[in-house]
Amino acid sequence: MLLKVRRVYNDSKGRYGSPRVYQALRREGEVVGENRVARLMREWGMKARVVRVYRRMTKLREDLKALPNHRLGADKPIAVNQHWSSDVTYIKLGKKYVFLAVVLDLYSRRIISWRLGENLSADFAKATLREAFISRKPAPDLLFHTDRGIEYRAHKTQALLNQHRVRHSMNRPGQCTDNAEVESFFKTLKGELLHATSFVTMRQLRKHISNYIERFYNSLRLHSSLGYRTPIEFEGIN
Repeated sequence: MLLKVRRVYNDSKGRYGSPRVYQALRREGEVVGENRVARLMREWGMKARVVRVYRRMTKLREDLKALPNHRLGADKPIAVNQHWSSDVTYIKLGKKYVFLAVVLDLYSRRIISWRLGENLSADFAKATLREAFISRKPAPDLLFHTDRGIEYRAHKTQALLNQHRVRHSMNRPGQCTDNAEVESFFKTLKGELLHATSFVTMRQLRKHISNYIERFYNSLRLHSSLGYRTPIEFEGIN
């Protein structure tokens, strides 16, 4: 059993802790207890890669419109393209910081668009959002949740949202947990891909992020909130 546990752990590149290793083995038809998996991993030093979440750098505030948190009173999504969420984080690249924006479907936790750039602006956020609209083509009245960053409150971003008849929702002041799903993704990305790894060029970093999101996170990574299914698998079943 140790060899099977180590194989699953290695296949995840050290990203899986014992709960996901256990669930992966169950999917393969293995009869094993979760406690045994945890014990074997502990005894043989197999520990999931984790990292502390770093909030993005403080942004300049402008006198732009902030909106209420409409998620608080909304029902949970029961299908794709009903609720989306977006945010931006920063990543250290050499001696500078670059920015990663994502749009996540709150029903399946699938990353439906992402963009890596050297500058944080309304154009950067708008381009990431435009890609999501092109790939998913949501119906009107989509609920789109973000923090209160100026890149989302900017007039050009608001114009794009209005064009697609989107209902924009924002975090309450000082409540970053209102956007917990995207925060969780950033924590996972940094812990499983970026922690203790140095990237030299944007091209290199972009390639690794693309592989992580498209080939692992969306299609292979088992999500506990989805009953230990992948986002793509969850969308296909439900």
